[in-house]
Amino acid sequence: MPTVKFLRLPGNDDLALPSYATAGAAGFDLRAAVPAGETLVLAPGKRALVPTGFAVGLPEGWEMQVRPRSGLAVKNGVTVLNTPGTVDCDYRGPVAVCLVNLGEEPFAIARGDRIAQAVIAQAPQAELVEVADLDETARGAGGFGSTGVA
Repeated sequence: MPTVKFLRLPGNDDLALPSYATAGAAGFDLRAAVPAGETLVLAPGKRALVPTGFAVGLPEGWEMQVRPRSGLAVKNGVTVLNTPGTVDCDYRGPVAVCLVNLGEEPFAIARGDRIAQAVIAQAPQAELVEVADLDETARGAGGFGSTGVA
């Protein structure tokens, strides 16, 4: 099991440490670190980079994938724009979440609101090589929709 280290950034002593909501949860919650007493209103069709109040230290060979929370997506149309967002193991800056409102109503984000979830996954670096040709497969070069609808 990897150890993930969180560095609380200045001014965020009141925010809860990211945590798993249940014993079987694959992802842990990330919360909004909007300024205290303020609300960020995300208008329909708009996006915002929402800080979490933490930086993260991941072990080599691991990544943190930032994903939408299903409840926000289903109930409000709010999702993570670059899903999944990847935090690399060598990044040590502030973690923020790019949210987009695909719903029809403005969506308010207050300090401490759960805005996304993160999953820790292995991310080994592969050897990247150039070749003259690729091996044949049954699918071949068939792309988007080439395997049918049903």
